[in-house]
Amino acid sequence: MSFNSLGLADAILKAVSTQGYSTPTPIQKKVIPVILEGKDVLASAQTGTGKTAGFTLPILQILTSGQQLRNRPIRSLILTPTRELAAQIFENVKDYSKFLDIKPAVIFGGVNQNPQVQTLRSGVDILIATPGRLLDLQNQGLLSLAKVEILVLDEADRMLDMGFLRDIKKILNILPIKRQNLLFSATFSKEIKQLAQGILNHPITVEATPGNTTAEMVNHKIYRVDKGKKTELIIKLIMDGNWQQVLVFTRTKHGANKLCEKMQKKGLTAAAIHGNKTQGARTKALAGFKDAAIRVLVATDIAARGLDIPLLPHVVNFELPNISEDYIHRIGRTGRAGSSGDAISLVSHDEEEYVKGIEKLLGHRLTSEVIPGFEQSVMSRQELEAVIQANKQQQRPPSGNRDKTKRPSNRNNNRGRN
Repeated sequence: MSFNSLGLADAILKAVSTQGYSTPTPIQKKVIPVILEGKDVLASAQTGTGKTAGFTLPILQILTSGQQLRNRPIRSLILTPTRELAAQIFENVKDYSKFLDIKPAVIFGGVNQNPQVQTLRSGVDILIATPGRLLDLQNQGLLSLAKVEILVLDEADRMLDMGFLRDIKKILNILPIKRQNLLFSATFSKEIKQLAQGILNHPITVEATPGNTTAEMVNHKIYRVDKGKKTELIIKLIMDGNWQQVLVFTRTKHGANKLCEKMQKKGLTAAAIHGNKTQGARTKALAGFKDAAIRVLVATDIAARGLDIPLLPHVVNFELPNISEDYIHRIGRTGRAGSSGDAISLVSHDEEEYVKGIEKLLGHRLTSEVIPGFEQSVMSRQELEAVIQANKQQQRPPSGNRDKTKRPSNRNNNRGRN
């Protein structure tokens, strides 16, 4: 099947061809015709499957084939959890609407709102936004969603994880009742299904891959090592392997900064990216990483989604995520576009329970290797149980406030920052 057979306009096909694509991905084959029919969609698609074009192309087709409205009111709203993902989708929409009379815009927090407001005032057809900044501007009367025809919730599971459910509900209440709804998620969790029931009308369910599977081209490997030797080991792996582009995940912002500093002292060009960094610093770090000026990018889970880095060879979990699904989101950065990639995890005693959860989700055991000199110390069953229990206590949120503190290290529910 080619893009020509999907019923898309010549101007859209020309833009797709300009980007170097001729054959649609599995998710695009399934979802584009359904969206063009005007139906609501519940789609399961991992990062790297081409889902952005999967909803962008038919939206462009629908908007350009319909009646053009004066003053360009917002006709399609695309909600995303992070600034990076919003910026990436905006670039994609610009590329695919290159030969169309369509004006897209992106808004997110962490930057001055005035340029965004000026863009909105000049008229926008497609708006890509993070929930916080969108509500801020709407509450100030600086934008209207009264003419929205198509709503997209991208990375919906991530938005729920980051605590945006209340904001999403507020946004839904100010949208027109009659609209087309498209919900994309990497997983079909119970929470996602509940959200879908409240938004979608007789949706068509589309799954590009079985639920919670990871890219087939990814090689998974774990090194069991004492917590105190992790920094030394990761630096050794990078240097001895001559790894030139490495994305490293930590659980906390402080941990990301600390690891980055230690790498820099060893002569590695490294930068940290997390919620406390300004948008300018984050953009600069990402640009340097893509251009190979920065060898190692150390990130919290805010970067697990929305990073579009072609042919990224190495992703390292310096610390395993305490939620198994986040492992999939993290390693989804590698093994893309038909290229292989390595997903390496450094596992200390207190993370053994996380390994079990990840293996259960993947449906297979993770290959374990040992580097001489970095063997994990032997602990008695009693000592190991004490370490695991102490780690659980550290991760457990206060009673009665579980949802709000589920992810203290990476969640950012400050509207001014999102």
